Amino acid sequence: MDQHLLLSTLARANANAVKAFAEDFIPDLEPITVVVNRTGLAMLPMEETVSGETFYLGEVLLSEAHVQISGAEGYAACLGRDLEQALAIALLDAAYAAGHNRARIAAFVDSQAAALDSADAVFGQQVEQTRVELETF
Repeated sequence: MDQHLLLSTLARANANAVKAFAEDFIPDLEPITVVVNRTGLAMLPMEETVSGETFYLGEVLLSEAHVQISGAEGYAACLGRDLEQALAIALLDAAYAAGHNRARIAAFVDSQAAALDSADAVFGQQVEQTRVELETF
């Protein structure tokens, strides 16, 4: 599993599930050095659909965390102000990078990805029901 898939899935996953899952890893990962755990603003880039140029829609609130364990580093940034969620994701990123319980972390991420895919499919169906075919008018 690559880091992009791990981080993007965990950032969208249920925050309480991620925090509960990460809680089990803390005793095995100590000592943990928290380098950064803060909220901040970041510019939200968007792409203009006709010309393909990037512009900035505005600012979004982010929670970010950066941790070090056993010579490995973990990083996370997620929307909102839930610092515990960002810290949990960063711990899981560092644990995976350090080789701690990789199979267990990968299985959790896969289960969260499946739940997100299912929720996205339901949302897509709901949006599809609102589609208006202008050619039929």
